[in-house]
Formats: sequence, C-alpha cells, structure tokens
Amino acid sequence: QVQLVESGGGLVQAGGSLRLSCAASGRIFSFNAMGWYRQAPGKQRELVARITSGGSTDYADSVKGRFTISRDNAKNTVYLQMNSLKPEDTTVYYCNAAGWYDNGRAFISWGQGTQVTVSS
Repeated sequence: QVQLVESGGGLVQAGGSLRLSCAASGRIFSFNAMGWYRQAPGKQRELVARITSGGSTDYADSVKGRFTISRDNAKNTVYLQMNSLKPEDTTVYYCNAAGWYDNGRAFISWGQGTQVTVSS
C-alpha cells in the first residue's frame, strides 16, 4: 500500500502564497504521475495540477500562471507552489499518485486532504 502524507495547508490572505507537499512511501517501483486535486463542498473533485514521470505538467485553467507543480524523485515527493491565492481557491486539496509497486502491480492512491483557506 502506498501512503501519501500531505502538509502545508493553512490560512492565508488573498494575494498570499502557500506551498503544499506530498510525500509518498511504500513499496513503490515507479510513478506514472503525481498530482493535486481539490474538492469544494457539493462539487466534484477536480484536477488542479499534475506532473508525469517525464516531467510533463497539466494545470487547470483557473490556476495557470499562479500555481506551479514540481517533484523530487529522490524523495518521492510532489509540491504545489500556490501564489496569488484567491478566496475561490479555498477548499480541501488532495494529493494523488499513480504508478507501480515493486511486484509489478499498479496502484492509485489518495492523501487524506489538506485544507487551504484564503481570506478576502
């Protein structure tokens, strides 16, 4: 089983910055992609940003130019640098990872979520 531990959420004023971290542990052979999703109450979970093993990135239109995803392969950790935060960015953010165990089986794992609150 792959465990994802998130950190870095909190309360910030509009225009401020936060950096989320997600560290993966377990019998991981390799990752296909790691990413961040968010889910507001009553809404579907949506992709915020994703980075593949090759370094390709995807971003939601609403965060392009403000958020940056990166990863440290040696630490099995993915980061989300969030700048110019807006009140509408307020919600719970979830880390996601997909890849393969060392036994060849595929996995998809989710973190427990971290709250980001942006005050106006």
